[in-house]
Amino acid sequence: MKKSLISKSLMALSGLACVATSAVAQAPAPESTLSYNLGVVSEYRYRGLAQSRFQPTVQGGVDYADKSGLYVGAWATTIKWIDDVGKVAANGTKGNVELDLYGGYKFPIGDLTMDVGYLRYEYVKNTLAKKQGFKNANTDEIYAAGTYGPFTLKYSYALSDLFGQNSSTGKSTKGSTYLDLSATFDLGNGFSLVPHVGKQTVKNIDDATYTDYALTLNKDLGNGLSASVAWINTNAKATYYYVPTEPTKNLGKSSLVVGVQYSF
Repeated sequence: MKKSLISKSLMALSGLACVATSAVAQAPAPESTLSYNLGVVSEYRYRGLAQSRFQPTVQGGVDYADKSGLYVGAWATTIKWIDDVGKVAANGTKGNVELDLYGGYKFPIGDLTMDVGYLRYEYVKNTLAKKQGFKNANTDEIYAAGTYGPFTLKYSYALSDLFGQNSSTGKSTKGSTYLDLSATFDLGNGFSLVPHVGKQTVKNIDDATYTDYALTLNKDLGNGLSASVAWINTNAKATYYYVPTEPTKNLGKSSLVVGVQYSF
């Protein structure tokens, strides 16, 4: 569930802004770039929900952006939620690595920047389907986003069951959606502020539908190093989203998440 330095729920693709210095100045031609990132967070949250049992995780990825606007990338993180389900399943379930594979195309329409793409959440060698009421955790989504000034609105649509969820009556969660509104404000001196609100709608499971909120402060430390602190909260129902081995722990409870990342 990608992922930013702080969480998948804060996921954003950064863009490059070009400002002409005169009426006749020509903007430089875009260049293709290959970049890498490696980071650690105090806990991994995606769309507001804890993915690592409130414990630190190591994360890293690689991105290629072509000058045409096409891009591809991969990102990985350690997780605990599938193993947690296994601890209360008769046959047990395994899967402690999430690998996200994605690709898309960014293009301008006037002052609007569009971004359309595909995202595959691969839970490496996961056996979630062993748990009654679940299917394979691997999930496919398509998305479309539009950025205008500091604001970005993004819509994601699940082509498969959403993270292995299945209704009590056996109905599929294919067609679940996530609507995400965020903004990035430059505060100067390397600081930026990112407010976010998202709505996760899970098809055929009303109790799984919720809204998440986040406010992230980023600091560019220079030489590819950055730090972030984020307040994250949701209205997710504790009767549905909880640690299986510790039902009193709500996966969507309010949290302050800190992290550092090195990009090169």
